[in-house]
Amino acid sequence: MRRSYANKKLARHARRPAELLLVPMIDIFTVLVTFLLMTAVFSRTVILQLNLPASQTEFREPPPGLQIEVMVRKNLLQVADRNTGPLATLPNTAAGYNYDGLTDYLKRVKAKFPEKTDASILLEPDTTYDTVVQVMDRVRVFEVKQGLNTVQAELFPDISMGDAPAIDSTTTGATAAPAAAPAAGVPHS
Repeated sequence: MRRSYANKKLARHARRPAELLLVPMIDIFTVLVTFLLMTAVFSRTVILQLNLPASQTEFREPPPGLQIEVMVRKNLLQVADRNTGPLATLPNTAAGYNYDGLTDYLKRVKAKFPEKTDASILLEPDTTYDTVVQVMDRVRVFEVKQGLNTVQAELFPDISMGDAPAIDSTTTGATAAPAAAPAAGVPHS
């Protein structure tokens, strides 16, 4: 039996492996990647520089002057001078930490020590991230309304972070228990 020319051609064509053309697929991927890169939205990340306390190998006499520490405890915020001790104790309000009281007190300190730019924030181990950010923002800047605009003014932008000292039951009640109201005075230079 004779096969026709068309049948032979179909049989020959069916036996050859099909070729895979990659060039059009590479072109499509190139256009797709270019399109995705051009339309991508890149978010702006704000990064604050924190100064970690240096490990002290030898004892150095601290420089004279105010060294502000803001201690974040479970039930209060406490502003202290490293050299003289607690300056203001701000117990929690019904809404949580007294951030407004902290800002008001730090504004009074800044008015007395305008050249001071550094402060330390000392945290208990189980302090939440949101609390850390709120305290850092309140220590760094405060907001002032000027007409219809809100402007940020600088308080203590150079922030160091560390661990809060443990509460000692043998110390006076200033550290162990919250005071009724913040201390009225601002440290004298």
